[in-house]
Amino acid sequence: METYTSFAEVYDTFMDNVPYREWAEYLHRHLQEYGIKDGILLDLGCGTGNMTEELAGFGYDMIGVDASPEMLEIAMDKKERSGHDILYLLQDMREFELYGTVRAVVSACDCVNYITEEEELEQVFRLVNNYLDPSGIFIFDFNTEYKYREQLGSQTIAEDRDECSFIWDNYYDEENGINEYELTLFIREDSGLYAKYQETHFQKAYTLKRIRELLERAGMEYITAWDAYTENEPEEESGRICVCARECGKKLKSK
Repeated sequence: METYTSFAEVYDTFMDNVPYREWAEYLHRHLQEYGIKDGILLDLGCGTGNMTEELAGFGYDMIGVDASPEMLEIAMDKKERSGHDILYLLQDMREFELYGTVRAVVSACDCVNYITEEEELEQVFRLVNNYLDPSGIFIFDFNTEYKYREQLGSQTIAEDRDECSFIWDNYYDEENGINEYELTLFIREDSGLYAKYQETHFQKAYTLKRIRELLERAGMEYITAWDAYTENEPEEESGRICVCARECGKKLKSK
């Protein structure tokens, strides 16, 4: 199944409500708390590079990994305009490879929910642990069961813009924890006519308890979690949770 193919073209239009700058400031602040003020960072599931660009603006040497060539093509265009020295890699996060270790890994906008098999998510966490510097930090967010069950559920969402519009048919299967949504896109072409595209996306609902278990099974040290991009503790009605974990297993070199 391919995702973010046709949708990549209009992704930023429909994601303009995401406060990337604020989220990047939040990540930067917490990374600084662990002494990570510069160095190489990996943006896992970077998409069109919005978060990657923001973090590059804080002085980090950024690497972006994503499985969608269409999304990365847009990210490369942004890189050319900004002048930031960002390395983008077309890779599946379930089997990504780097040339060396990084000081921290971040993953925003519920990328981990797209990993619908627990064994595969554990493998992602193992790879993160492998490519982090000793005691390196991993901060990521995920959508909760509450969001899929209570906020999205089985409903249809539609939005119309001048250059494009979409219909989002959502269905959450509570028994197996899979959220399915079918996107029907209408994108205006140069001729003024609208072309129709369809994509189907699947995401897995995880509990914080299960995320922690998978992190620890992968060899990582769970540190803490927050309600979305705040300093508050997660609640039963949290729709998005941010998690902070630390690399475990490597030894720091003595000076």
